[in-house]
Amino acid sequence: MRLRFRRTMVRTATLVTAITLPLAFTVPASAAPATTGPVVSDVLANVFATQIKGKNVQKHLDKFQEIATANGGNRAAGTPGYDASLAYVQDKLRKAGYKTSTTDVEFPLGWQEFSPPVLEQTAPEAKTYATPADFVTVISSAGGDVTAQVQVVDAVIPPAPTPNTSTAGCEASDFEGFVAGRIALIQRGTCPFIDKATNAKAAGAAGVIFFNEGQPGRTDPLVFDIIEWRFDMPIVMASTAVGLDLADSPNTTVHLKVDARTEVGRTKNLIADSRWGKSGEIVAVGAHLDSVPEGPGINDNGSGSAAVLETALKLAHVPTKHRLRFAWWGAEELGLLGSEQYVAGLSQAERDKIRLYLNFDMVASPNDGTFLYDGDDSDAEGAPAGPTGSAEIEQRLAAFYAKRNLPVEGTDFTGRSDYGAFIANGIPAGGIFTGAEGIKTPEQAAKFGGTAGVAYDPCYHSACDGITNINAAALERNSKAVGYATAFYAYDLTGIPDRNAAALAKSSASSARFMTAPEGAAR
Repeated sequence: MRLRFRRTMVRTATLVTAITLPLAFTVPASAAPATTGPVVSDVLANVFATQIKGKNVQKHLDKFQEIATANGGNRAAGTPGYDASLAYVQDKLRKAGYKTSTTDVEFPLGWQEFSPPVLEQTAPEAKTYATPADFVTVISSAGGDVTAQVQVVDAVIPPAPTPNTSTAGCEASDFEGFVAGRIALIQRGTCPFIDKATNAKAAGAAGVIFFNEGQPGRTDPLVFDIIEWRFDMPIVMASTAVGLDLADSPNTTVHLKVDARTEVGRTKNLIADSRWGKSGEIVAVGAHLDSVPEGPGINDNGSGSAAVLETALKLAHVPTKHRLRFAWWGAEELGLLGSEQYVAGLSQAERDKIRLYLNFDMVASPNDGTFLYDGDDSDAEGAPAGPTGSAEIEQRLAAFYAKRNLPVEGTDFTGRSDYGAFIANGIPAGGIFTGAEGIKTPEQAAKFGGTAGVAYDPCYHSACDGITNINAAALERNSKAVGYATAFYAYDLTGIPDRNAAALAKSSASSARFMTAPEGAAR
């Protein structure tokens, strides 16, 4: 026990000396590390990156595989495999001196409708609508029984000849003048139904009746899953004819009833705050810890989780200028629920303390490419640029790889990983991704190596995403990059705007439009 303690202290002292020694030649010792500039911070971060060893990251992956093997072959949220993974990471962090905590995460286990829904007009005339000919329950709707006046929300009546013309309910401004407690009548159109329902809930709607837009092929009730189960109001989808009928009078009152419930499961996020740095200047670093039920999730996302863990352990005893907050998210595979619920649960003041977020989701794909989140939209494809500061993160990581003559490419902020909630709240983000089910092109094979015409990770979301589904070279170099970026921003936030200023500039406005609806959400 004592020998192990002494060795640990020697390693820690060596690392602290290696990182802080360059400061002795530039600033008084009493000032370190508070007065570092970008050049010195870059030197420190590169020194720190050398301390991150792929073999140590691999040991964490071996443990994740051992946990999955002992728990039905996976580490999915809400299972013993996930709980054991969290306990392993938390134990490592506590022993290293971190203050750890967990936050609750809810996720849907299943939705059930117990009896047919009811939709009937009570004024200005009595009329009952039939299911499924006239309307259907929207899957994931909450239960509810409400009688209230209908209020039409920005509908195009008569319907336009071209589909996807109506923007009804897509913007919060569509609900200006909406009377809380009424039932929102919203036409199908350009944006996802979940956006419309979110805006309706924020406006105080007691229920939502969607109706089809009205063009050929878009007139019948549409059966779809709105995905979000926490709206706490009944939601149905009606035909165009019913929608127009309800919109015909300004005083239409209806009785709407849905008898349904979502069974809710619970899991946890793990959060670890460093002992060093300003508590009001937080550098957040995260990775999702859960796998899909189909497999152990060693690349997705044991790789990112292990790289972040090893970085945290190596930085545990290193004084930093800014506070580090490491996060291992739960229920990412169920819809980014851990990170979304965490950010939503913070006060605005607490969100403003988070200067940036670094996301690491899949960093060792077998047929890998090195993709950096396109913070400045220099690729001019898909989603817009991230909040101000995101471009600087991308450039910082690109410089790390360029110094080692390693190629990189940009990858879009598609909303498929845990940066989404941070971007939507104006927090700059960046990170590394080595590819999932996408197919490597011949040009990428020439650039990165590997095999063209094959998925970056052929075992993505499969049982074969086990301990052999790792590119060891990618794990080594990208784990070092994780360590580099974390250490750099732990000392230097040059180019990252003050969060209050960023909030005033509303730098998240354009990005938020891409983060609202889950991939594949119905429109």
